[in-house]
Amino acid sequence: MAGAFAGAFGLLMLSAFTSVLAGGPLTTKRELVNAAYQAVAGECLNWEKADLSDAQKVDCSAAHKFEVTGTADITAAYPKEAPFPNAEAWEKIAQDNCAQASTTYMGGKLDPKGKYGVSTLNPDEGRWSSGYRQLRCGLQVTAPSGAALPSYGSAKTQDQSAVYDPGVCVALAENNKVGDPIDCAKPHAFEIVGVVQHPEGPFMALEAQDSVMSEKCAAIAAEYTGGADLKAKNLLVTWDTRAEESWAVGSRKANCKIGAVPQGNNLVAWEGSVRNPNGAPLTTANPPQTTSVKAQDEPTGAPLHSESGKPPSESGKPSESGKPDKPSSSPPPSSTENR
Repeated sequence: MAGAFAGAFGLLMLSAFTSVLAGGPLTTKRELVNAAYQAVAGECLNWEKADLSDAQKVDCSAAHKFEVTGTADITAAYPKEAPFPNAEAWEKIAQDNCAQASTTYMGGKLDPKGKYGVSTLNPDEGRWSSGYRQLRCGLQVTAPSGAALPSYGSAKTQDQSAVYDPGVCVALAENNKVGDPIDCAKPHAFEIVGVVQHPEGPFMALEAQDSVMSEKCAAIAAEYTGGADLKAKNLLVTWDTRAEESWAVGSRKANCKIGAVPQGNNLVAWEGSVRNPNGAPLTTANPPQTTSVKAQDEPTGAPLHSESGKPPSESGKPSESGKPDKPSSSPPPSSTENR
């Protein structure tokens, strides 16, 4: 995102991205219409297949993977004889033509560390060679790998905080990075146990956020686990904080989570869930935050605004990036870790 920017350069080439014109069965004479090439600002698109062959326009209140924020015509810069851009060139094209459009679409309030990344739908080589030069600019919720995750509701009306719903586990990827949502039975870095909603008002200093989150996350974790002895399992409670630039655009939510006690600055993977099996059913936000444990099969390019790949800070403070990516280096108060 300019801050907030994510490329959708390889996967989102749209050669197989078609829907059928309404008004009767498909025949050999009926034209195939590409949903993305017709979509306009404010419309949302969803797909399940990795090649996007089943992509359709959907109501933005339903699960979707792309919200159109505008269009861009790059004919002047890339006339018909121009070669098809490589991935690096597409990234610059999208940054130059879509970052500002998406920020404007959001009324100038796009969280640079939030869950939405700016992305593009680009013409494939066939359309490019015929002279087609229109892009669809849009917003996506992306996993740390860049894979598209389902979003619910228009980005214009949502809290942009990068949070997951309780019960989601996130993987521990290579190089001490936090990965995508994953089945909790598999090795993972964190299990999300709750979401804290900070109040409206002036920015809450990080130290004050830490104080609030420490108390609230202790209570949330105790309820989630049924009072499990986390210290005995070599686990601890940690949390995220909101950066000032995120707070300024209205991001007020932060995750409470449980992770293994780190080894120095290195996260440690662990398996299984600490959720109380006899506890009340989990309730998700309405609309839900990210709940998927299966991201899109192929990444669309890591969002440039994500800081989830960074190792824990030397200070050991919880994450300020909005991504659930770092534990506290020192355990929270004993009342938290022993529950």
